[in-house]
Amino acid sequence: MAVEKRGLTTVNDRLPKDNPGDNPTDQAQQNYTEIGLGNDKGSIKMGHVHKQGDVTAGVGLYTPNAEHQLSLDIDGQRPGWTISTGPGAFQVECGSAMEEAENSVLITAVNGDVSIVATNGKIRLQGTDIELTAVGEGQTKGNIKLEATENVLIESKKVVVTAKTLYKLCTSGDAEIVANGVLEMYGSIIRGVTDAVKIKDSKVAGQAIFDKNNPNEAAKRAQRDAQAEQRNFD
Repeated sequence: MAVEKRGLTTVNDRLPKDNPGDNPTDQAQQNYTEIGLGNDKGSIKMGHVHKQGDVTAGVGLYTPNAEHQLSLDIDGQRPGWTISTGPGAFQVECGSAMEEAENSVLITAVNGDVSIVATNGKIRLQGTDIELTAVGEGQTKGNIKLEATENVLIESKKVVVTAKTLYKLCTSGDAEIVANGVLEMYGSIIRGVTDAVKIKDSKVAGQAIFDKNNPNEAAKRAQRDAQAEQRNFD
């Protein structure tokens, strides 16, 4: 059998055999002190080596369903990991003795990312208030990013956006600003530019704004101007 060829016992204790075969694995964990207690409903094991043979669980809770377990791993690729798997729902409820202003659930990652993934479902956040805060420094950190393959929909009584230095809304397609009531626009200077300045600049230098938002067209015009200047020089 393949198990015997790897030098492993059929009970998965990962102990070396007298005749391990021609290809014993060098990466399989070995444990001489595993103990456990259980019955047909479940068990607790200390020092149990996972079936793959690569990691030892310091403490593990197991059920007859192999997919339903909790393990505190101590070596291999997962030292210090806590892993809980289950075929059903995972529910946590707490805070019945807490006040509204207190923290009832705390999840802190000292280093690294926090990933919450629903591979076939939605992620919902609900509360009296929802706060998102990014505290990183520098241009590559301190950002909040929303990205959707289709739409980003916002519905509320008011939408207030405050930017200290710049805000920008842009699209390669059409844009609409609609107000069934009064539409107010204020600026110390308001400049409106159309594609009319594409070839010839306006009296208020609107072509610079066109170039900023259409760099490819600006490059083509600069190339044409350079070619024309070269012809005049020749």
